[in-house]
Amino acid sequence: MTHYALLSVSDKTGIINLAQALIKHGYSLLSTGGTYLTLTSEGIKAIEISSYTNMPEMFEGRIKTLHPKIHGGLLALPDDPSHAALMHEHGIEAIDIAVVNLYPFIQTIAKADTGFSEAIEQIDIGGPTIIRAAAKNHKHVTIMTHPDDYKSLIVELDAHNGLISDNFRLEMAKKAFSYTAAYDGAISNYLTSLNDKKQRQLFPNVLNIQIHLADSLRYGENPHQVAAYYRDSQTISWRQLQGKPLSFNNISDADTAWRCVNRLNGIACVIIKHANPCGAAISDTSAKAYHMAYSSDPVSAFGGIIALNQELDEATAELISKQFAEVVIAPHFSEKALSVFSSKPSLRLIQPDTAEMLGMDIRRLNFGWLLQSFDDRGLSESDLAVVTQLAPAENQMHDLLFAWNIVQDVKSNAIVLARGNQTIGIGAGQVSRVDSVRVAITKAQQAGISTQGAVLASDAFFPFDDGIKEAAQAGVRTIIQPGGSIRDPEIIATANTLGLTMVFTGIRHFRH
Repeated sequence: MTHYALLSVSDKTGIINLAQALIKHGYSLLSTGGTYLTLTSEGIKAIEISSYTNMPEMFEGRIKTLHPKIHGGLLALPDDPSHAALMHEHGIEAIDIAVVNLYPFIQTIAKADTGFSEAIEQIDIGGPTIIRAAAKNHKHVTIMTHPDDYKSLIVELDAHNGLISDNFRLEMAKKAFSYTAAYDGAISNYLTSLNDKKQRQLFPNVLNIQIHLADSLRYGENPHQVAAYYRDSQTISWRQLQGKPLSFNNISDADTAWRCVNRLNGIACVIIKHANPCGAAISDTSAKAYHMAYSSDPVSAFGGIIALNQELDEATAELISKQFAEVVIAPHFSEKALSVFSSKPSLRLIQPDTAEMLGMDIRRLNFGWLLQSFDDRGLSESDLAVVTQLAPAENQMHDLLFAWNIVQDVKSNAIVLARGNQTIGIGAGQVSRVDSVRVAITKAQQAGISTQGAVLASDAFFPFDDGIKEAAQAGVRTIIQPGGSIRDPEIIATANTLGLTMVFTGIRHFRH
């Protein structure tokens, strides 16, 4: 009895080694044009599909494998007498293994200059049909869609004298159906994003998302909630170097911390507590940046998430180890820092691979789904409009931009007080802006930090001048805010009367 393996791949990675292993175990190889040429150029014996079916490839390769000898060989049940009789009658041989991956549609449409016709030509037809047929009949057929799994297949072949276990075939079938689902989802996303002129819009009419289970969590935000952590293809990858498993809240807060700290220019540290920054600073060393961030609100920093945007060294590790933290996240940890942290085995250490934000911001509601681009709008000094009679000094301007970068991740209504590249008070999530100002001032007072000469950042405009007056009374000397209120003239007049400087950004940073 001849065992057949069908090889038809767009991505040729690892196909030669796999083909050699299949031949070693007695398989005859069936192959399509491009894969056939790859195999035979390496001296590997294969049977071209057109020769096997006695039908040529047609329509510029659009028809290759759509033939009863192929799909009968994939879908027939050899242990069913009626199927076996039909196979014999029509000269159909069972195909035991199918190794298939698809035209690079997703990679093609990722290019900005891809035209509609080029995209359409990258929609694979025969490939998904083979994959689905083989995966459906996984009791008899092994379907391989990922080059990363070829080594596992070779191990299976070696372990079972050329045969493959039921469990392995089922696992590969699961991957195969997920693979074609993602492929079809990408096609749907692309086509439903086109307007009547075939121009691509940001949001498709039908959105398909594929996310993969990364971890089952002990519970969600609260112990009575079940939870899991999923990832998609655009998720920033990271490694946990030590510590207890991450919780739902750990992951959420670490995401905020990493995003916030990487917005800052210079050696920076941000501490997050309950989804809000409670301390942030920029200095000339990571140790100093951490100390400044921590000292701005040591009470709130207890049990927080600490993020740094530079390598975490021994000196910084020594300081952090004196406090209680849930998670420390940095682009790299020195060996000496890891040695210091080893004395706290429960402390979670996370090392992300990149700081880049990818994809879209997606939120699930009872009412539906909300999608938006990430709030990654940056500002420079040239973007700011001085609206008061007096202008901020150079050092104040630097502090304004620093505070503006922090306020972006504070829950609205958001107020940040800062001085010398250090937050000194943060007011988050109040239902009135003046209350957020009061909270920020109180936080500074509780930490024993003077607010004299501080700058203030507000994520949105001041609807009334009460917040301006509260800030001035506490010693704030300059303010950064979006502007855009119908009372802007009144706000500016109050600032001038109080001798404050104020700049408008023209953009706001609501975060709900």
